[in-house]
Amino acid sequence: MDYTLLLPQVIAIAEEVGQLLRAGYGQLQQVTLKGAVDPVTETDTASETLILARLRAAFPDHYIHTEESGGDDWWAVDPVWLIDPLDGTVNFAHNFPHFCVSMGLLVEKRSVLGVIHDPLRGETFAASLGGGATLNGVPLRVSQTPRLAQSLLATGFPYTRRVIADNNTARLDHFLRRCQGARRAGSAALDLAYVAAGRLDGYWEMQLKPWDIAAGLLLVQEAGGQLSDFTGSADVWNNEIVASNGLIHVEMLQVLREGAAAPHPDWPLLDEA
Repeated sequence: MDYTLLLPQVIAIAEEVGQLLRAGYGQLQQVTLKGAVDPVTETDTASETLILARLRAAFPDHYIHTEESGGDDWWAVDPVWLIDPLDGTVNFAHNFPHFCVSMGLLVEKRSVLGVIHDPLRGETFAASLGGGATLNGVPLRVSQTPRLAQSLLATGFPYTRRVIADNNTARLDHFLRRCQGARRAGSAALDLAYVAAGRLDGYWEMQLKPWDIAAGLLLVQEAGGQLSDFTGSADVWNNEIVASNGLIHVEMLQVLREGAAAPHPDWPLLDEA
């Protein structure tokens, strides 16, 4: 099937939801907590309700799994939509202008269609399997940055970061010492979209959920990038992901594997010991 044919309908849904997110942004919200640092706003719920209604009307034979209400067992059914109705809820709740809606379709455990819409910037990232990736209809390609030392990276931290021993801060330190810059903007979906768009050269994160990456990983793939877990395996559904322009992927994996012992661009000027 040519999944590109579905894109206009899905883009229309994402952009309609984006109008709802934009209208709720900056307004006083009722906020509840799923965990110590994991909020849910009224707009999360309203966005999810709208998406479910639109998807069920458009694709009545498809299964759906969303962040807030769950749904069908996404790994056991086919085809299935993986939906984050508001990725970047902490940002949204604090009026930090960086969040999106993310919609990904899986068929036989593969992402075949993905749409990420940023309502504040009016940017819609879209991809279909074999059909390429676009931003507002313009084709996307990953960056051509050749070395980690010249790269801009992004990452995130798990919601359990207050209490777990491995909360990704050590990896951040290792990368900060070996790249040009690192960012933590608070939306995994947009981080992946930015790798696809060449705005970021690489991204890594752990303890991700399937709805965080379903759309974004296809964008990176279709824009010519590379994806793996921290070991280099192509299995990106095991709660950790590395996404890059492909040129710096080996170096990123080496840093993840070797930590402080990984090659350093300024060695021996800087002694980490």
